[in-house]
Amino acid sequence: MVRKRFLNKGDIPAAKHDIPDASGEEISIPDSATVMVTSEMSEHPIDHIFDGHHGPRSTKWVAGEAGDQSVILAFDTPRNLRKVSLEVEETDVERTQELTLAISYDGGQTYREVLRQEYNFSPPGTTFEREEWCLPAEGVTNLWVWLRPNKGKAVECRATITSLTLQ
Repeated sequence: MVRKRFLNKGDIPAAKHDIPDASGEEISIPDSATVMVTSEMSEHPIDHIFDGHHGPRSTKWVAGEAGDQSVILAFDTPRNLRKVSLEVEETDVERTQELTLAISYDGGQTYREVLRQEYNFSPPGTTFEREEWCLPAEGVTNLWVWLRPNKGKAVECRATITSLTLQ
């Protein structure tokens, strides 16, 4: 069971720009972090991105409302990170989803942007994206995933993530 709480817009940071994990094994998010999220659809909760299902047609998180969304992992103890893997699937709407990844070393008071990526989806052709990034960082207290579900378009869409894994 994932420990989670919902973020209010005022909780989201203004700036977006013996420690475990030495083995390089996958970090169990339900066992090591509280997950904070701006919204979720009841049939597609944030828990799904940490349930171990991967690939097309897997379970996924879908935001409960359109517009920008945040997912923040607040670790129980500082973590060493080596890799971040993310999967996103969109089978219904043509859109460009922008993702920004930021880390905090001070309990989420300040964040440093470490990655920005865009995904173009054009169903029925391009519908699935899997990325893996090397992210050598020690003593991380929080990981922030910020999503803009439809960059540059007036059509409102909901952000989605199929899986998020950390090593």
